[in-house]
Amino acid sequence: MAKDKTAYVCSNCGQESPKWIGKCPACGQWNTFKEIKIAGDTKQQAATTAAATAGHALRQNKVQRLSDISSKDDPRIDMHDAELNRVLGGGLVPGSIVLLGGEPGIGKSTLSLQTMLNMPEKKILYVSGEESAHQLKMRAERLGGENDRSTSGRSASAENFLLLTENSLESIFDHIKEVQPEMIVIDSIQTISTEDVESSAGSIAQVRECASALLRFAKTSGVPVILIGHITKEGTLAGPKILEHIVDTVIQFEGDQHYMYRILRSIKNRFGSTAELGIYEMEQNGLRQVSNPSELLLTQDRDGLSGIAITSAIEGIRPFLVETQALVSTAAYGTPQRSATGFDQRRLNMLLAVLEKRVGFKLAQKDVFVNIAGGLRVTDLAMDLSVIAAVLSSNVDTPIESGWCMAGEVGLSGEVRPVNRIEQRIAEAQKLGFTDMIIPKYNLQGFDQNKYSIRLQPVRKVEEALRALFG
Repeated sequence: MAKDKTAYVCSNCGQESPKWIGKCPACGQWNTFKEIKIAGDTKQQAATTAAATAGHALRQNKVQRLSDISSKDDPRIDMHDAELNRVLGGGLVPGSIVLLGGEPGIGKSTLSLQTMLNMPEKKILYVSGEESAHQLKMRAERLGGENDRSTSGRSASAENFLLLTENSLESIFDHIKEVQPEMIVIDSIQTISTEDVESSAGSIAQVRECASALLRFAKTSGVPVILIGHITKEGTLAGPKILEHIVDTVIQFEGDQHYMYRILRSIKNRFGSTAELGIYEMEQNGLRQVSNPSELLLTQDRDGLSGIAITSAIEGIRPFLVETQALVSTAAYGTPQRSATGFDQRRLNMLLAVLEKRVGFKLAQKDVFVNIAGGLRVTDLAMDLSVIAAVLSSNVDTPIESGWCMAGEVGLSGEVRPVNRIEQRIAEAQKLGFTDMIIPKYNLQGFDQNKYSIRLQPVRKVEEALRALFG
């Protein structure tokens, strides 16, 4: 019988070492190496065989010439969710393994269960290691999965939706071999354990071995697997970093518990772009897709309020208007505060320096607070102009006229730099009834202004933009 081996793995980046090291040579973090036991060859071979034989007809790998391989994309699986399809890159790829992460209570299980119940044409196995079958039944009824009943008294979605409450990986593979599902959901990967590893469920060794076995199963059988994972207090996916390297796609479900909005982002995607995002609204009966987030984010009455500016932002290929709020007040203590919610703190400091150096507004003794309304976190550089406008509006306590929005990146010399997808930004602002929009002057090159009814105000410097807003 093969003897088990011991190795050390960095919990931050997944770097392996035959002995313990204080500082990881790959990521530079201290005291991150954890001891794991590697199963012997006999156990590894048994686990590989169990994962491979649990699926349908196995795919035989062979050496191929590059010219003989077809470049056509495999037909993707429609998830019946436009937001999720967009984030995945057009749908779920057969044989892929997807990791869905998020904070506790954010709605990971709700999203996965709701999506699976809306796919009655697929035979789906939902494996839960956290909740009982009775709990999941009550949640499915709340989500409406049992409402559309056929004449036999059973709903179409419930017929092909199979539920298993199990924590043993070997038992899960036995059930997979028996029921032959077309899609598998594991909720969550931290609760699954294998007999080949002696540590408890959720440890680095367990998560690593279970994810590797599920990866082998997905690739050999062609059945897609969706893993649900937890988030640590640092905001990263729990478990070893190698878990993110194993899977094909990593999507993260995020949002503030105090807001009803939820953002689905793609962190890693081998089959599509990582710039896409999906927006949901949490309701009593589940998650509702938000196809037009601009109307949802701009419902408040802003007339007569200072410190508010509207920008036309782009996330992925989706344009939507975002409300930027700023508050400038006299510093109560010796050191002024700089705080940003939903916006990069370091970029805020840079913009304040530009506003003081290039425009001449002294904010060294003022507290500055910036907030992106709705609990969103936007990384678009076109937000710069609206942040500066909102800060100045609050500083002089003068509101920006309704009907004005803007988009532009601000450079260190005070110039307004061009932004991408300007036509989409203008079309979104016009659709929501805005009458004037400030844009970078360089974006007008090769641009037809006559097809838009909104008045465009091209500017080259920050001073010109502020003069157009405040006179």
